[in-house]
Amino acid sequence: MTPEVLVEVSDLNFSYNTRPILKGINMTMKRGQVIAIMGGSGSGKTTLLRLIGGEVVPSSGYVKVSGQVVHQLDRDALFEIRRKMGMLFQFGALFTDLSVFDNVAFQMREHTDLPESMIRDLVLMKLHAVGLRGAHHLMPAELSGGMARRVALARSIALDPMLIMYDEPFTGLDPISLGVIGSLIRRMTDTLGMTSVIVTHDVQESLKIVDYVYFIADGVIAAHGTPAEVRDSVAPFVHQFVHGEVDGPVPFHYPAQSYRRDLNLEKALV
Repeated sequence: MTPEVLVEVSDLNFSYNTRPILKGINMTMKRGQVIAIMGGSGSGKTTLLRLIGGEVVPSSGYVKVSGQVVHQLDRDALFEIRRKMGMLFQFGALFTDLSVFDNVAFQMREHTDLPESMIRDLVLMKLHAVGLRGAHHLMPAELSGGMARRVALARSIALDPMLIMYDEPFTGLDPISLGVIGSLIRRMTDTLGMTSVIVTHDVQESLKIVDYVYFIADGVIAAHGTPAEVRDSVAPFVHQFVHGEVDGPVPFHYPAQSYRRDLNLEKALV
């Protein structure tokens, strides 16, 4: 049976004031998939996550989540669909004054009427899934970067979402922690049958766990495909990005006038 499309992005355009950020973006994300969105800094990747979550409104086009056009939802309907989404922010964004346990319990206490005894069992279950049940009493300041990211992951699945969005989940992690987070994202997506959308610059780690990749450049989809198609691509932008090459469509030098002219100008001023 063909997996259901959970997120549909159609002819999406978005601008900050008069500056276009996204131009005619089309994507489909199915249940049970891990999708990577890659591209250079400032290409609009995080803005796309904000559009999916309904934080900002597109200039034209639309994002559908579970068949609903996000920007057309009223306040109550938007909050309802957001309860079915999880978000893993860059560096975790844990509440620093709450313990690990209370960070994970926060959404359950805020959005459900579950008794505290059940919340306790669910929190320990979520922490056990990320290998940190024994750390439930610690404060965020006592955690390593990798541990904090795993607690944030446990918090993001607290309400069993249908969709989780990850904003640079691998940034600043050592190789072991990076591998652990990648494995957890893949395993939880498969186990819970949800959809995971990862905004990342970490090409090699992402290609190990994702089902499909979209590359954004200059506000448009520059390329897309499976990990195998991406690795074998001869498209100049994709090849440069995947292999981290200096020379290619993305220039190393910021646009400038002639170097010789700049040097001559400096001598004239002296």
